[in-house]
Amino acid sequence: MRKQRISAAIAIAAVLLAYGAMQLVGITCPIKFFTGISCAGCGITRAWLSALRGDLSAAIQFHPLFWLPVPAAVLYCLRKRLPEKVWPASLWVIIALGLGVYLLRMLDPADNIVVFHPEEGLVPRALSWLFRHLGG
Repeated sequence: MRKQRISAAIAIAAVLLAYGAMQLVGITCPIKFFTGISCAGCGITRAWLSALRGDLSAAIQFHPLFWLPVPAAVLYCLRKRLPEKVWPASLWVIIALGLGVYLLRMLDPADNIVVFHPEEGLVPRALSWLFRHLGG
């Protein structure tokens, strides 16, 4: 059990270090940077920063489900103490909420936080360059 906790702590530290390094070079979201497409969690960091400043309206605008990771984490930590079907059902509800909000935001032309611009992503640009220069 102790080894698992140490491994988890190392993994979390590595993710935080990688995220911090990306922030330093201007990559705020690796998924959007590489694909040009916002992820389902796009805006959550800005939402939390707004909420911590007391601006709940801005927080909800950045991501209406910004609060969801807190109860999700609590449920995850308590999953072995909960009735057998509660954790899986909760997980499906969390996934459905996340995907539903993501799809609605992706389809909303007025939403300027969640975007679909694959032409701006590193991978699509690199593939385009390869096909233009190597594909003949």
